[in-house]
Amino acid sequence: MPDFLPDLPVDGIMECLKRSPGHEVKSGKMDGPESSAALTANAFGWFLNRAQDLPPLPGVPAGQVASVTLEAEMRFPWAEGRHPWLDVAIETHTTLIGIEARRYEPFRPMKAIGFAEIFDRPVWGEKLPRFTKLRDDMVAGEAGFQTLDAVQLIKSAYAILTRAEKRAVGGVLVYLYAEPATWASGKPVDPKRIALHRREVAQFAKLVAGDTVSFVALRWEDVLDQWGKSAKLAGHVAALHDRFGALG
Repeated sequence: MPDFLPDLPVDGIMECLKRSPGHEVKSGKMDGPESSAALTANAFGWFLNRAQDLPPLPGVPAGQVASVTLEAEMRFPWAEGRHPWLDVAIETHTTLIGIEARRYEPFRPMKAIGFAEIFDRPVWGEKLPRFTKLRDDMVAGEAGFQTLDAVQLIKSAYAILTRAEKRAVGGVLVYLYAEPATWASGKPVDPKRIALHRREVAQFAKLVAGDTVSFVALRWEDVLDQWGKSAKLAGHVAALHDRFGALG
């Protein structure tokens, strides 16, 4: 079992993680010193049984939080095939927020993935025109990203829209990322790649701005700074920094 921080609902966190197809626990990936899943589970797992204590995320005016879930499957509007699993789902009475959380992933070589399971599905219509145009431009080779997993973000936006429509609420896709100065080994992370990732995040945000699912990019440190202003969360934030260091 992963070594979780104190004062976390470990049983509830494990139930969430075990249902994920990523097998982060079984594979031992969560025990790695650079694990994004471990950071996310420890950070947001604190709120599983006390969702009301989660402050609104910066730039996401969604109101009082009603529930927090780790490893949330958000399905496309069909039964077969693979469907996105978002790292965190947050629900309020007005909004569904899906979080894609990253730590070191943008600074490693990207894996080649595509849109095969969603490209030829004529179900989106004009519901997500900006995300869809970017998808089509990427397929045509007219747009591309070297550090940002734009393919996964676009798929997640489609899935968030599907669930949000069923629940008659708004949808928000949050990209939560870090800018660590060093790898766990102490070797510096390439600052040029950090700068490129920052530019690509801004580019993606500009291209999908104003679409039905809102896109908000947040840095881990900015979120933790906000949490740290709460007396209830100050100890949790300190423990996260002790375990995971400066996230940038």
